[in-house]
This record gives sequence, C-alpha cells and structure tokens, in this order.
Amino acid sequence: MWYMENTTIQGEFGAIKRQTPEVQPAKIKYCLYARKSSESDEKQALSIDSQIKEMLQIADRENLEIIDIRRESHSAKDSGQRPVFNELLKDLRSGRYTGILTWAPDRLSRNAGDLGSLVDLMDQKLLLEIKTYGQHFTNSPNEKFLLMILCSQAKLENDNKSINVKRGLRMRCEMGLWPAPAPTGYLNEKRIDRKGYVMVDPERGPVMKQMFEKVAYEGWSGRKIYHWLKFDINFRSATSNKPLTLSNIYRLLQTPFFYGVFEYPADSGQWYTGKHQALITRETFEKAREQLKRSEIKHENKEFAFSRLITCGLCGSSICADEKFKKLASGGTAHYIYYGCNRSKDLQCKCGYIREEELIKQLVDIIDQLDLKESEVLKKYEGEMIRLKKFQQTILGVTKKMEPESELDLKLYAKYILENGGLHEKREFLGSINSEILLTHKILTVKR
Repeated sequence: MWYMENTTIQGEFGAIKRQTPEVQPAKIKYCLYARKSSESDEKQALSIDSQIKEMLQIADRENLEIIDIRRESHSAKDSGQRPVFNELLKDLRSGRYTGILTWAPDRLSRNAGDLGSLVDLMDQKLLLEIKTYGQHFTNSPNEKFLLMILCSQAKLENDNKSINVKRGLRMRCEMGLWPAPAPTGYLNEKRIDRKGYVMVDPERGPVMKQMFEKVAYEGWSGRKIYHWLKFDINFRSATSNKPLTLSNIYRLLQTPFFYGVFEYPADSGQWYTGKHQALITRETFEKAREQLKRSEIKHENKEFAFSRLITCGLCGSSICADEKFKKLASGGTAHYIYYGCNRSKDLQCKCGYIREEELIKQLVDIIDQLDLKESEVLKKYEGEMIRLKKFQQTILGVTKKMEPESELDLKLYAKYILENGGLHEKREFLGSINSEILLTHKILTVKR
C-alpha cells in the first residue's frame, strides 16, 4: 500500500513541502508444513496433529495468512526424497507461498541438500520468512546463518544417532544377544531389563526342532515339510498368524541361530555365540543342510508332446508330463513318459497318471469325436507333400509329378501324426483341435 510522507525543503523562495512515497511490505503468504519421521528415532517428536494445532494458534495470535497446510510422514535425513516437501519448494518458486510456518527447523531439513534449497530461495527473495514456534528467519545474513547452524546441528544429531545405534547393536551381538526380531521358534523378551534376550517359544519351538530332525534323519524334503506344517498340524507363525511359505521353510532350515550361533549383519562374516537356548545340535543342522543339497531338484527345460494341451476332468488343472527311468535286469534302462494333473487348482486331486503310449492309443480311438481345424491340418499335409517331393527329386532322382490317388482323409492323417509323428508334429496337431480334451481317472474324453 502506498502512502505519502510530508517533507520540508528549504529553497530560494522559502520552504517547500514535498510528499515522498513509501512502500508498505507485502503481506507474507504462509504454508504450514508439519512432518513426522516414520522411523523410530523420532518417536518423541510432536505428532503432526499437535504441530498443526500449536502453529495454528500462533497464526491466529499474530494474524498470519495461511494458504495451505501440508502434512508429511517421511524421514528428512536424505535429500530430495520427500514428495510433499518437494512440492512445497515448487510452489515457493511459482510464488504461491512466500513463507513457511513450521514447528522447528529440523522439521524442514536434516540434510545439506534440502537446507541449500531453502537458503537459495531466500537469496532469490522467493522465500521471505521461515517462522517456527520460538524463532523466525528472514533473508538476513545472521538469521540465515543461524538457520543453517540449527539444521546442521539436526544433521549432526542424526548422523551420530546412526553411529550410536550401530555401535549399540554391535555391543549387543558381542554380548551374545540377538539384535532383531526373534526367528520362528523363539520369542523376544518383553522386559526392558532383558532387551535383546530371546526365549524358546513353547508352542512353536518344539515344532522347529522336529522340522530339522525330519529333514536330517528321515530324509524329508522341504516340500514335504511344507505340507506337514500347513495341512497336518496347521502351523502358523507368531507374527503374521499365517502358514510358512516354502521359501521361508528353506531359509529357516539354513539358519544357524537354531544351534546357537548367528551372523550379524548378514553376509558380513562376523559370527557370534548367542546366549539363547539352542533347539538343535550343530550335527543335526549340518545333516539337514546336507540333505537339502541332495534333494535339490535340477530343473531342465524339457518339452513333451501333450503337456498343457489336455485338461484334468476333476479339478480343471492342466495335464503335465514327467519321465521315469527304470533299470532292467538285463542291464539296460527303460524310459517311460507319464501324464497327469499338475494339481495347480487342487493339491489333493486324484486324477491318476497314464503312460504316453496309452494316451496316444486313446487319442486315436476318439479322433472321430474331435473338431479339427481343417485349414491347419491341410496346410500341414501340403507341407509334408512338398518335403516328400523334394526328397524324391534330390535323393532318388524321381522327376515324375506326384498326385494324390484319392481325396485326403483328415481323420486318417491325424491318426498317422499321432502314431508316427515327431514331438513337435504331435503338439501342432493338438493345437489344431477346437475340442477340449479331458483326462479323468486315466480315461480321455471330449468335452461336450
């Protein structure tokens, strides 16, 4: 707002009054920014709602204009990682706000990057004031210096806190105390004077011991343990109250904590002897781990003629294949391929298994019930005729043009492919069928 101030100038013809214009400072538009870290090191900081309540009282008392209230639950120790704060900086650059109202300087920054962004905005006169509960900072060298000192002090405290926490964890490990949530089979002590101690879970500890013994001495696989825990005894973890996953079971079976030692941090090579009660001996642990190595399945990318092309008639899962080898008394080895339900929709499916030779025989028997894509079968047939013609011309020297003696019988050709075709030819044939084929108790049927 402009107003005129009267001034008097003594001139040649006497005193002359002159009005001098002066500018009243523009009113600052504030954004109220409240932040609480999601990390445990700021549990004592005022909550977001408490910060807002206190600063609104100050704004009301001092007649401050608040345009927006921004809330954020995020750590300020890393630069540029807070989306709400980044949006606040963007709005300051655009002129939406010219001031920030916040509980304390450390709510704005605990790192040099974000602090530098605020000071730059002050230098550019885009940020006119930062007002906290007991202080305010403007584009004054002394006040900016004080702001930088306070935020740097917050960063120093944050860095020292990280070092102190790591030192405390290391000391706890050297005392034989577990520095993390207790693994399945144990419980963390809840008494303050017993922090870091773990005790055996009376309900789950014996089950973990049985798990190791079954693998070590009875040769159980990880998948068999999984079915035993989930379906036979309905075992659930203490934290999530959910069954253990297969990957979790394998991880537990390779955790040395159960026989009394642990490594911390993981893969650091720093081992400690724990004060907790061991559930198993080291011998049991080593035997279980060796058994897991022997039972590891080496997956190979094998392709079978009819896998995933037939559906289980009981549960609707796909039919998959597996091969078996049997040593013969004569010294040779017999090779068999079996097809059965992969049980993806029902682990207890009783569909049964059928050998490939019997599967082909049943396919031939139901060929007349199948709806074939005639164009694809004809295309395959024509390709076979071209290949045969090239063979006769190149190898046998026959130049006579070949003509089929009669019209092609698609069903007869399909039977020929099933009985004499190669692996890929059989798969292509089933891919040219419109009908859905079901396998139920070792019997093939066509879905109507």
